[in-house]
Amino acid sequence: MQQPASVFDCFDMHCHLDFAPDSRTLADELALRGIGCFSMTMAPAAYERACAALDGCANVRVGLGVHPWEVPADDEGRLRELFDAFAPLAAKTRFIGEVGLDFSPRCFGAEDAQTRLFREIAGLCAREGGKVLSIHAVQSASAVLDILEETRCCSRNTCVFHWFSGTSDELKRASDLGCCFSFGPRGLGSRRGRAYAASLPLDQLLLETDAPDAPQPTLEPVPVTAEFVAGPLSFALTELCASRSEYSDTVTATVRNTSARLLSL
Repeated sequence: MQQPASVFDCFDMHCHLDFAPDSRTLADELALRGIGCFSMTMAPAAYERACAALDGCANVRVGLGVHPWEVPADDEGRLRELFDAFAPLAAKTRFIGEVGLDFSPRCFGAEDAQTRLFREIAGLCAREGGKVLSIHAVQSASAVLDILEETRCCSRNTCVFHWFSGTSDELKRASDLGCCFSFGPRGLGSRRGRAYAASLPLDQLLLETDAPDAPQPTLEPVPVTAEFVAGPLSFALTELCASRSEYSDTVTATVRNTSARLLSL
């Protein structure tokens, strides 16, 4: 059966609405602009808060996440606590994010813990199936792909690489697995990012903003309006269309339809 046409004009497939001081108002403003969202969370507790705050927002799907920045380097108890909180929530949702690996200097020493936790998450998703995962893979694309292949996670789920920054060989490996890729202004702002977007099958391309920025505890909260998402999303779409050989209308419609299908919106 063909999926009904989406009521939304555009989709942000990797954002952080819960970083806004008033995530509900932001989501409602985005709905008025015809924008659907896949909103990430950093940890299971944040997911539960975001679900409560955004309950009833027809344009939002909240992702259950354990961001690699949240994974401790040497605290087995906390590591087990994170997965034990994640697993029962994952059984109740199709939407997973943000999860993955970060092997940048910021996370030095936590590589092994991150890998073990992500392997458990990918294995759980592989067993349950039917999920959409938004994956963080900073200086770790090969390790992420190893786990996705080992667990066969991609065979029963859609895995989306957020802001892919790996090599061209890793890009092809991920594409051959059937992964999707969300591109935003920063990714499309580089020559390599535009080349990657140009080389992939059109039906593997999505848009993202990664907005708004995380709040800074030492600073006063900054009001976040829909333009914080809508502006970068529009820019990303323009850049994506410019990088492709197809007509802009074809790119826009295909990206929208893929997003709507993944989010059931």
